[in-house]
Amino acid sequence: MNLTSFTSLRWAYQLHYYLCFRTHKAQQLFAGRHSAVSDQLIEICARQDYHLLDYQSYSDQLRCVVSLQPSQNVSKVLQTIKANSARELSLQLDLPKPVWARGYFARSTGRVNIEAVKNYLESQAEHHGYASRVLPPVFRYRASQPVELRAPHSIFDLSHHLVLATPYRKGVFDSRIGEQLANYWLSVAAGGGFAIDQLSIVPDHVHLIVRIVPKMSIEECTLLLMNKGQHFIGRHFPEVLINVGIAQLWQASAYAATCGKVTTALLKKWLDASA
Repeated sequence: MNLTSFTSLRWAYQLHYYLCFRTHKAQQLFAGRHSAVSDQLIEICARQDYHLLDYQSYSDQLRCVVSLQPSQNVSKVLQTIKANSARELSLQLDLPKPVWARGYFARSTGRVNIEAVKNYLESQAEHHGYASRVLPPVFRYRASQPVELRAPHSIFDLSHHLVLATPYRKGVFDSRIGEQLANYWLSVAAGGGFAIDQLSIVPDHVHLIVRIVPKMSIEECTLLLMNKGQHFIGRHFPEVLINVGIAQLWQASAYAATCGKVTTALLKKWLDASA
């Protein structure tokens, strides 16, 4: 069964990331010069269409919380902020080069913490009224041991809650098909540089918690899951799509939200208190 691949999506999203990076060799380059660093960060974020939620500069480091679009990846954002700020601050303040160290720290945050998202995924069968059935059309997966992801010169934890739905919310999945799709997606993630920590599949939509590396955008990850998943179902279960009368497995839209150990509100409060 030949299904058309998705190349773009309509999005509902809230993507927040906490970023931190230090000066080269932890030099105290910005003592008494914090306003210059802040001004540069604000200007760069405005120019590049990064929504700066909060920030704090220190003598030897910069910390900020940014809201990004699904197509923007953390690695490129950090590269842009560091390169542009280093160039301008070197000229303004006559700083030695290089200004910034190579590494960085990046962590996802969000409106709710990750434990709340995990619990929400666990409760999908009850939430949608499937738990009382003799054979609930639900499949759930939770990694017993999280896959370790690595990227050069960085420490990161970038978790996202994704929701994908079938067209017209047609019931496509049962527990058997859901399990096979989940196992296939796990192999896709292993080869694609990301990890699936948890998922819940009900007949007409799927919830996932995925972790990605900094060079991958959540849009790239989502398109890979959607297109690979659609190809798998079209190849192995074409009769299901035919029976419910749909020509694509997914709606051309998705929901994505970052989540982490702390919420964005708590992180902003901590940054403001450390000023």
